[in-house]
Amino acid sequence: MEAEHIVSAARPEDFPAEGLPEIAFLGRSNVGKSSLLNTLTGKHGLARTSARPGCTQVINFYRVDGRFQFVDLPGYGFARVPARIRGQWKELIESYLLERRALEMAFLVLDARRGWMEKDLELKEWLESHGRRYRVIATKTDKLKTQKEKYHGMAAIRAQTSGEEPLPFSAVTGRGAREIWQAISKIRNNH
Repeated sequence: MEAEHIVSAARPEDFPAEGLPEIAFLGRSNVGKSSLLNTLTGKHGLARTSARPGCTQVINFYRVDGRFQFVDLPGYGFARVPARIRGQWKELIESYLLERRALEMAFLVLDARRGWMEKDLELKEWLESHGRRYRVIATKTDKLKTQKEKYHGMAAIRAQTSGEEPLPFSAVTGRGAREIWQAISKIRNNH
């Protein structure tokens, strides 16, 4: 699979020209969005990962197989940056989500161990109120050790998910990547 970084956009005027269908990855800081992108593309190191929340501070655009673009948005929630910077991220993200015509689907990424948190629910409501199509991905499922933890973790996420079933994913094992690609293929086939 071919995947390449196109641009890191700190302002809307830095966004690349629209053309290919875009798939955005949204979620709290340190939820595993960049690891998810690296696993899906098979290009470890394509998207920068860090154990430190708030590592992604711009919107990163990646061209994938010349068929669509993955868009990695800054995380929301806990990040060791000034409130002013977090406010700028919020404006940048809203500008992208509201104005980008090429945006076909947003993946709302949750940590399976934490489930829905207040900021996640706010984003879900925002996407729904603005008519933006989205699916939920639950990352870090490998960290749910017992069957009971796995069942209850996914059940809690499922309980507040509108529409389609949440997609469980592990960057460690690769579990769930095929199902996420199937969801992406449906988007592409409908484009």
